[in-house]
Amino acid sequence: MANAIPFLSSSLFPKSTSSLAFGTQITRPCKTKPKAKGVAMASAIKTKVVPAVIVGGGRVGRALQDMGNGHDLLVRRGEPVPLDFSGPIFVCTRNDDLEAVLQATPRPRWNDFNNLADLVFFQNGMLEPWLQSKGIDDADQVLAYFAVSKLGEPPVDGKTDTNPEGLTAAYGKWATAVAERLIAGGLSCKVLSKEEFQKQMLEKLIWISAFMLVGARHPGATVGDVEKEYCSEVSSLISELASAAAAEKNLEFEGAMDERLCAYSQAVAHFPTAVKEFKWRNGWFYSLSEKAIAEGKPDPCPLHTAWLKELKVI
Repeated sequence: MANAIPFLSSSLFPKSTSSLAFGTQITRPCKTKPKAKGVAMASAIKTKVVPAVIVGGGRVGRALQDMGNGHDLLVRRGEPVPLDFSGPIFVCTRNDDLEAVLQATPRPRWNDFNNLADLVFFQNGMLEPWLQSKGIDDADQVLAYFAVSKLGEPPVDGKTDTNPEGLTAAYGKWATAVAERLIAGGLSCKVLSKEEFQKQMLEKLIWISAFMLVGARHPGATVGDVEKEYCSEVSSLISELASAAAAEKNLEFEGAMDERLCAYSQAVAHFPTAVKEFKWRNGWFYSLSEKAIAEGKPDPCPLHTAWLKELKVI
């Protein structure tokens, strides 16, 4: 999986949310570049970590393994997931590899007698349609707001002044185990309800879809360039995508979303921009446009559609 990309605002995490947080803080004086520091690995904090099967030996998978106590099982591309290894299964592959991972996982590990899966997905993007198609709607997910720049390097926890308590969030059966592991590695993590998690997931989807698309319109632009130089464009797109997502999911986002997303963007200002993994990111918003047009309704995301056409993505 590519760098795990983090997220945003304290207003998104109500007081009832279970919070577990460590790590360095990134402050955001309006247009200054925030600071980020590498975090220590598990050896720095002695704590009990639930052993896990880790699928994917890339940057994120190896970082999670380094946070463990040496009892994890790393499963590489093409290798089967064992049936007799109890505990969570951290899926840290690219989105397009998810089907192969699922088929390599024994079906009893998909769902238990309570219809809860051992699979824990760390991917960015909109996974809901795919999860539903496989009958694992309630599979655990993690919004990973940390980045691993190179294999073997410690992850950097992305934080802003609007979220000093941390942005990474987990949902599901193994959410607490995920949080404990990340904290052991010096990162932050919140345990959320399904409803809270869905709202956070959608904001993250809006962030990556909006910033990558606007950046792609300006060759060579980084996330930081989009935040500084093309603020009007990205704010308009964020507003449009948020409105469409809220209508589709019948929910209400907290106000000032563009400010929260821009605050986070400063924490990852060096990231390059490109429209990637269309099916899992911008493709979900385009599917809302296609559905509306087929029903004779106005396109809920006209700017998004126009810019996708401009770049010949669709």
